[in-house]
Amino acid sequence: MINIQVDSLIFTFPDSWKVCKYDEWAFYRNQFSKMSPGIKAVDLLAIESQVIWLIEAKDYRQHPRTKTIDLADEVVQKVLYTLAAMLPAKIHASDISESNFAGEILKGQQLRVVLHLEQPVKTSKLFPRAIDPSKVQLKLRSLIKPIDPHPKVVESNQMQGLKWTVTEL
Repeated sequence: MINIQVDSLIFTFPDSWKVCKYDEWAFYRNQFSKMSPGIKAVDLLAIESQVIWLIEAKDYRQHPRTKTIDLADEVVQKVLYTLAAMLPAKIHASDISESNFAGEILKGQQLRVVLHLEQPVKTSKLFPRAIDPSKVQLKLRSLIKPIDPHPKVVESNQMQGLKWTVTEL
């Protein structure tokens, strides 16, 4: 199994998958993100055969969301910037593993987008369940239909049939 930590979450993927923390790539941090203010990245890229998974993780169990941008809009921006970086990364990444991974992404036959969204299980005035996952999923579907007509918004206890698991650190 492949375990990757994103903040306080541990993502566990089958051994047959290729997975990386894209937002930690040297190419993204040192080159691509420097092109313009506001360039963002999804947390994880995963390859399952010819299916490319772009995964963004948000954990609001300890700290509520404070950004003013709509969550679905933020995810869409990250997806678009990440996809835009793949061809330049394949050609110009100085790290050969990043270049090779980008090349594998470009060979993909299907794109899938997943927002992993953790919120407080028990709501309170201090930590309300402020984000309706179904509304975020509906907005994502309308915004990124040409990329993935069926994006998912999941949490660790409702993975909607995905082939990986997520646990808390």
